Amino acid sequence: MQKDPSQKYRAFPPVHLPERQWPNRVLTHAPRWCSVDLRDGNQALAVPMNISQKLELFQTLVKIGFKEIEVGFPSASNTEFAFNRLLIEKGHAPDDVWLQVLVQAREDLIERTIESLVGAKKVIIHMYNSTSPAQRRVVFGKSKDEIKAIAVNGARMIKDRLHRLTAGGTEVMLQYSPESFSMTEVEYAKEISEAVMEVWQPTPEHKMILNLPDTVEVAMPNVYADQIEWMCRNLKNRDLLVVSLHTHNDRCTGVAATELGLLAGADRVEGTLFGNGERTGNLDIVTVALNLYMHGINPNLDFSDIGKIREVYERCTGLTVPPRQPYAGELVFTAFSGSHQDAIKKGLTEWGNKIATPPQSETSSFGNQVTQPEKDQAIGLGNQTTNYWDVPYLTIDPADIGREYREVIRVNSQSGKGGVAYLLESEFGIELPKDMQREFGPIANDAVDKLGREVSGAELKAMFWKEYVERNAPWRIENFTTYSKNGKVNCQGSIYFKEVQAGINGNGNGPLAALVNGICQIPYAPQFEISNYSEHALSSGETAAAISYIQIKTADGKSRWGAGVDTNIELASVKAVLSALNRL
Repeated sequence: MQKDPSQKYRAFPPVHLPERQWPNRVLTHAPRWCSVDLRDGNQALAVPMNISQKLELFQTLVKIGFKEIEVGFPSASNTEFAFNRLLIEKGHAPDDVWLQVLVQAREDLIERTIESLVGAKKVIIHMYNSTSPAQRRVVFGKSKDEIKAIAVNGARMIKDRLHRLTAGGTEVMLQYSPESFSMTEVEYAKEISEAVMEVWQPTPEHKMILNLPDTVEVAMPNVYADQIEWMCRNLKNRDLLVVSLHTHNDRCTGVAATELGLLAGADRVEGTLFGNGERTGNLDIVTVALNLYMHGINPNLDFSDIGKIREVYERCTGLTVPPRQPYAGELVFTAFSGSHQDAIKKGLTEWGNKIATPPQSETSSFGNQVTQPEKDQAIGLGNQTTNYWDVPYLTIDPADIGREYREVIRVNSQSGKGGVAYLLESEFGIELPKDMQREFGPIANDAVDKLGREVSGAELKAMFWKEYVERNAPWRIENFTTYSKNGKVNCQGSIYFKEVQAGINGNGNGPLAALVNGICQIPYAPQFEISNYSEHALSSGETAAAISYIQIKTADGKSRWGAGVDTNIELASVKAVLSALNRL
């Protein structure tokens, strides 16, 4: 790296926009969406999709709810051309879905593109040419006027051929992109865009799409927002345009640039599922759509089964969604930190209580929109009586996109008692008392730390059983019986300490009190009392097992928990006392 990067690189100049409005705006509705997975995304694959893969992904995009899909670059290859014809001739494109195709401003390419669209219901012809100073100088060696002439001539060639489509009933929408807009002077971008508008003559009934791509991210996202707002303010006949965004991710701010661009006045967004695209990728539409959803805005795209969508995407593209990809990654609804796990567990419990008794005036349907004052009240006041999602560390309910709560808590060496307790309860119905969680948590953590990896719920249960339920030495008891009379209980049996047998004969108000009384009469037994007790069933049915948790405290202040399992709750409690005694 350069010691002084300013000798080689320079900051992109900002746009002069002293009265910018976008920082004070709030998004209130979803934009129009256009998927470019089948073109921009496909172009970026080392092994491009074949026709069957493109068709499967196209059908998935339709199911998600995309109404505009860029299906390819039909003049680029026979495969691209054939895919267009397959969609049209075999009726794979629904009547309400616009098939978008990309073409450069060249006559031979435009001619081939028109041929590929004959017979379609709805099409968007997307013409582009590059406009930045570097492209004008390095690639084309042309002046601004010469580059503008390319765009104008291309627009005319398309317009002159439209009758071949419209005569057959095809509805056509036109789109122009000054490619590399993000690096183009805004004044020149305006000039060339208006020149194309002059040829195509959009109307309020037949608007033209003006796509302003962040082709290469060269500035912070606020600069892109300024560029968009400047264009929206200064373009002639802005009301005849659908201003569209197409961001890339070179600076890892594609999502931010898109959201700020929408605040700046754009109407439409192009992107791909999970951000597949050239270099560092295109905009991830899934992220922007679900960002809107978490703010109470219906994105008009359905990601209810995001796992299935991810599966199709990975199969068709050969790519893998990273485990930390927002919303869709394997680990995004997973917590390893102990404090996170504890907060999530408590938050999910609170949410369960909320939805069990919903307020009469509220609904919880998909995409329900609420007013900003309602949001402010819920967030600012933390009103526990509302049904707004407010679970720590989880921005949305995983269930809304087909994820499960059991995925939320996982345990490794960084985990705490909350995560351990959650897995034992959710997978096996073992409901550890709070104080017992504090005792077992560090024990489990030490064991997991030695393993140096994540552990399963079954492994945690085995650790718990070994530490508590299977603690049968040095004390064990045989032939334990109880007898009740006049509200008093007597217990008898044989107790062994390191194979030394002693008889017990204890009395108390209940079986456990009698057991403690009997054990404490043995000269070499510690003096103790029961300080905490709880029990519950582990399963249902006639042979259901019960688990008992008992904490004992000795005369010198030591305390230990024990656990016992048996189909007889009284014997489970006896085993729990012996477990605690054996753990002293």
